[in-house]
Amino acid sequence: MSAGSHGEGEGGRRDFLIISAAAFGGVGAAAMVWPFVDQMNPSADVLALSTTEVDLSAIEPGQTVTITWQKKPVFIRRRTEEEVAAARAVDLGELPDPQTDDERVKDGHAEWLVVLAACTHLGCIPKSDQGEYSGWFCPCHGSHYDTSGRIRKGPAPLNLLVPPYQFVSDTQILIG
Repeated sequence: MSAGSHGEGEGGRRDFLIISAAAFGGVGAAAMVWPFVDQMNPSADVLALSTTEVDLSAIEPGQTVTITWQKKPVFIRRRTEEEVAAARAVDLGELPDPQTDDERVKDGHAEWLVVLAACTHLGCIPKSDQGEYSGWFCPCHGSHYDTSGRIRKGPAPLNLLVPPYQFVSDTQILIG
């Protein structure tokens, strides 16, 4: 037996063993790491709370309902045609946080306004249908919001926040 033929066969076998050991080691390391990475994903109960579906059919024009999404109150207001017209007629130069009414509602659903029910000053819950602009009034420090949830007067620096939502149908929205 020559040294060259013996070395080639043993070298090929050695390479195969090294590649196999590396492959099994890589798969084993991935199997050990995966549970640690997977435990950082949200649990099923958290995922269930991440979205909320709301039936809008029982809400009358001019009515505001409060629902809970991710443990936060959310106002859903079915605005009247007069409220929509008043919100659209506002000069953006008058607003501390300029934003058009169209930017705050979904296309084709101008009557529906969905906002987080937390004053942007210190997080108090504003009262509906109150204040100088017939929208919301925060009793904590006196912020006034209009019918589009935009800040008009008071210490609050920003408009009421619009959460992510979409219309599932004409009478159903999915928040989150």
